[in-house]
Parts: sequence; structure tokens; C-alpha cells
Amino acid sequence: MSKPDLNLLVTLDVLLAEGSVARAARRLRLSPSAMSRALARLRTVTGDPLLVRAGRGLVPTPRAVELRERARQLVHDAEAVLRPVEKLDLGRLVRTFTLRTSEGFAETFGPALIARVRDEAPGVCLRFVHKPDKDGRALRDGFVDLETGVVGKSAAPELRVQALFRDRFIGVVRAGHTLSQGELTPLRYASAAHILVSRQGLDKGPIDEALTELGLEREIVTIVSGFSTALALARASDLVASVPERHTGGLRSGMFSFPLPVPLPEISVSMLWHPRLDAEPAHRWLRARVRDVCAALR
Repeated sequence: MSKPDLNLLVTLDVLLAEGSVARAARRLRLSPSAMSRALARLRTVTGDPLLVRAGRGLVPTPRAVELRERARQLVHDAEAVLRPVEKLDLGRLVRTFTLRTSEGFAETFGPALIARVRDEAPGVCLRFVHKPDKDGRALRDGFVDLETGVVGKSAAPELRVQALFRDRFIGVVRAGHTLSQGELTPLRYASAAHILVSRQGLDKGPIDEALTELGLEREIVTIVSGFSTALALARASDLVASVPERHTGGLRSGMFSFPLPVPLPEISVSMLWHPRLDAEPAHRWLRARVRDVCAALR
């Protein structure tokens, strides 16, 4: 199979954008006859007329409509590859970065990250959005610039991943709770009333699996979607919340925290991004700031 002439992509992009052979010729500084020949070649390689006569003008075929955005994006990406990287001027950078994180990450690390960003690049806005799942399509499609969390087996293989820190789950109860005094055994822990945190609304988690290995089962009274909600409920009741230690440092003020009396492995929290942003100067700067803030809040 012969290699396609990639120069035709630029011609296709301009033709579909202009919808006119004459205007496309002027934009590419070609003669109308040269552009007509290029359109004929495009019709041959795509197997579609692309633009057809309608009165005095041309209208796109369904195939042309389908190709219009794809051709535009391919040409844009190619131009970005061949364009020299400009030196990043943080003082003049105006941009909104969308970060998909858990509530706990935003609440714990968000204030320091926002302050750092505002100090270095006042024109940058950080948009934090909820993380309902581990689907990588938002990163791939460009709706999200950066994501943080525990990398699961379902993570898209093409994504870039860099570890930020390790964390562990701990138990948290209100001040004066019965679990805040005396030896905390697996049985005492399991016998209390618990809050389960699950974004998917599941009724069991890793802690329950660990308890099952010990022949124990805890009573789950309520299921919530975020750690801050779990802590708020535990603060005002006799319920036990089990949350990541580093994610929730500032939210546990005045409460009693304790290591879980069941064997549970540590978790590694990472940041993820799409490889198309790997070398982009502004994105590299943002990733460095996230790393700095996470390293500082130990």
C-alpha cells in the first residue's frame, strides 16, 4: 500500500472550511486549476465527492461533514508538532486548567496549590471537578487537563502517570467516642457503627474484605460519596469514618484518629495526564506545582 500524501490533509482542511475551490485556492495561494486538481485527488483517495454542486455553490457531502472536524484537528496537531516551543511567560499566561480530583484532595491540597499558582501566574484559574469514576476519556478528549487518584487496572494504558505520595486509611471518630479510649482491637472496631465511602455506591470495600479474613463483619449504617461528608457525619454522631490520612488532615481537627486494627495496604496517589500535553510548557509547570504542594504537605 502506497503512503498517503499528507499534504492533502491541509488542502482538505481548507476546502472543507471554505466550501469553495476559489476561496480555498486564494487562502493556499494556488491557482484555481491547481486547487481543482487537488480536489480531484482528494476525491480519488477518499472515494467520495466531498463537495458537490448546488446552484452556484458547493455543498459538503455527509462524508465531508464527518471529516471536517477530524481534518481540522489533525492539521492543528501537526502544526503544533512542527511549531517551536515558546518560552513560558507565567506573568502573561491566561488559562483555565481543569483538574479532576476527589473532594479530599481538593480540600487538603487545593488551598496551597491555588495560592502557589496565583503567586506565579495570576492569570491562571484552576477548575476542580468531581471524579465519579476512573474513566480516562475525559483526559483523552481534552475535557480534563490533569487528574489525581489511585491508578486502577482500568486506567487507559496511553496515559502518563507520576506518583505523588503514599497514603493509608485510618479510623476517625468524634472526641469522646468509646473507641477513643482503651485498646482498639479488630473486634471493637468491627462492632461499632460505620460509614462507608463509595463514589459508586457499593455496599462493601477493602476494609470489609480485610475483616472477613479475620472472621468479622462490621455494621455499615450509611454510604456516602465523599470523605468530607463521612467526617462531617462522624463528627456529629457515634459513627466511625475510615478515610485516607493525608487527604483529610485539615478536616479532622478536634476529632480522634487511630490506625486501623486490620491489615490494609497503603495506597499510592498519582497524577495522570494525556501524552499530548507531556511537553506543553504550561502543563509541565502545573504538574511541577502539584508535585511541590503534595511534597510540602507531609
